[in-house]
Amino acid sequence: MKTYDQWQQLADTVTIPNNAYINGQFVPALSGETFDCVNPTTEQCLAKVASTDAADVDVAVSAAKKAFKSGVWSQMAPRDRKNIMLKWADLVSQHQDEFAVLDTLDMGKSISEMLTIDVPDSIDCMRWTAEGIDKLYGEIAPTGGPNLALISHEPIGVVAAITPWNYPLMMASWKIMPALAAGNSVILKPSEKSPLSVLRLAELATQAGMPDGVFNVLPGFGHTAGKALALHNDVQVLAFTGSTRVAGMLMQYSGQSNLKRVWIEAGGKSPCLVFDDYEDIEKAAQGAAAAIFTNQGEVCIACSRLYVQSSIKDVFMEALLKAAKKYVPGNPLDPNTNMGPLVDKNQMDTMSRFVNSAKQEGARLVLGGAPSYQAGQGFFVEPTIFVDAENRMEFVREEIFGPVLAVSTFDTEEQAIALANDSQYGLGAAIWTSNLSRAHRVSRRLESGMVWVNTWGDGDTTVPFGGVKASGNGRDKSLHAMEKYTELKNVWIRL
Repeated sequence: MKTYDQWQQLADTVTIPNNAYINGQFVPALSGETFDCVNPTTEQCLAKVASTDAADVDVAVSAAKKAFKSGVWSQMAPRDRKNIMLKWADLVSQHQDEFAVLDTLDMGKSISEMLTIDVPDSIDCMRWTAEGIDKLYGEIAPTGGPNLALISHEPIGVVAAITPWNYPLMMASWKIMPALAAGNSVILKPSEKSPLSVLRLAELATQAGMPDGVFNVLPGFGHTAGKALALHNDVQVLAFTGSTRVAGMLMQYSGQSNLKRVWIEAGGKSPCLVFDDYEDIEKAAQGAAAAIFTNQGEVCIACSRLYVQSSIKDVFMEALLKAAKKYVPGNPLDPNTNMGPLVDKNQMDTMSRFVNSAKQEGARLVLGGAPSYQAGQGFFVEPTIFVDAENRMEFVREEIFGPVLAVSTFDTEEQAIALANDSQYGLGAAIWTSNLSRAHRVSRRLESGMVWVNTWGDGDTTVPFGGVKASGNGRDKSLHAMEKYTELKNVWIRL
């Protein structure tokens, strides 16, 4: 891996894309408006990025619809679509250092995490999804008599994807790759807090041979570009990752327009259950720390609620504090840094509010605390842990999206399950136990779309990703993701 000085040199010379990408070319917003893209490490402006709105959405949707109707992509032979997407993945691989630097500069993620998680996982998603294009078969129904019933999957049309700032490249790949693989045209609206890497991604799509208009990127704000996409009658599918509040608004916009399908991956407040039968306390503590302090806690599946069996509380807390103290805020371009800044001042203020709320409601602070902001010094915070937390407390119930951990205890398995399920969310959950029967028993009863046993966050493109309850619907990754972006058609033939 490069040294800090080498990464800094690349950061100083990398080209920063700053315009929308519509119909195969970079263009400014029709209004001429821009917004500042700020480096959270230095608080300096990286670029003034085109701020698109409803007028730009109309242009992009028109280009995407025209491309879809022409059949240049939607009716292309599956193997040919596959080859273009594989070439696209190869180009991303060739420029992986550039993508790593763009997201590190844009939202503060550590460069080491970009190179070990975000970029390779994005490339894997691109390649795996591309390889699946020509392996999805239709069906023939078991009809009787002189009948033949054919069941096929067909592309839907124009798909809009709205993605978050915490994993800019990876979250985008999870949405756009299956939609494109199915033959749709796609318009991506990245978060205004981290639009850079996906703008570069769009440019490489054209270089790979993707026809103009098939993939477009509209940087801008949710209340302008995002809302316009959600209300547009020529957008047939909307895929979203973000807050539960915004998810609800998007579903309302669907009802106010053309009843477009809305697929949601929303908020999370994932529980981590540590049972006293688990043999390696230090490993469980390290896993629990990683589950909340990775990416500064800006992770939808972060296990921000930790429930420890009472009999091992003291020894576990000692191991947990030891593990947590290894997460030290620093410059994310340094390969040794494992914790960068929060994405912006608003996120820092949100963390401060929840930390103060936790104190007021009676939780006891044992590590970290409310951040102390100094202008121009970046949005750095420390790992923060509270004990004596209760499910009634606001910071236990609400998603913080920062490195704040609420620790509680339980006595019995039934109590652990009840505490874990006492949440509006149901995205992820983790269990630490050496009892195989317990692992099966508890995982089945947890109200969660994903459960990890004796680990956290593991998985690859072969398995689906998504939640239940207020955490959303539908699934990213795996072949199941293709179901969101295809129509199921039945053709009945009388022979």
